[in-house]
Amino acid sequence: MSGLPNGCGPTGERPEDRVSLTDLASVLWRSRELLEMLLFKLEEEQLLLAANRSRWLSHATREVEVVLDQIRQTEVIRAAYAQDVAVELGLDPEASLGELADAAPDPWSDLLHQHRKAFLLLTSEIKALADLNRDLLTAGQRAARETMLVFAETVETYGPQGQTVTGGARRPTLVDEAI
Repeated sequence: MSGLPNGCGPTGERPEDRVSLTDLASVLWRSRELLEMLLFKLEEEQLLLAANRSRWLSHATREVEVVLDQIRQTEVIRAAYAQDVAVELGLDPEASLGELADAAPDPWSDLLHQHRKAFLLLTSEIKALADLNRDLLTAGQRAARETMLVFAETVETYGPQGQTVTGGARRPTLVDEAI
């Protein structure tokens, strides 16, 4: 008699305490859903930027931050599950998803490879959209700054070392106040 409670393994853990490939797959699905939601929120943000609808931009940005926070929380769980599954499969606890997929039995191997492929595609799309949004924000900020300089009646140029220099008087400008 081992002295362990009935149903416990040699390490004292019960089978229901172990993380399974099913648990890992579930958290991977959740991660994919969150990445798709992030992509959607970034696209919403892009539409607002492209349409010069800055009124709602702070709301869109806040929604992106909420999804990012959910992704961070899910990522902690995913990392823990992946480590446990890696150990169960006889791999290094820091094994990549590709390594887990290669070592997992069928049909888990195919499913994990599909998740990996989807993650690569989603992260590529998210990066491209985030870069475009950053460019749109920069262009919008530059346009707002130039507009403010018109009203301040100053001119911005570049100095010899490439730094922005403000100064000098602007020529008289006609502004349509109906705008």
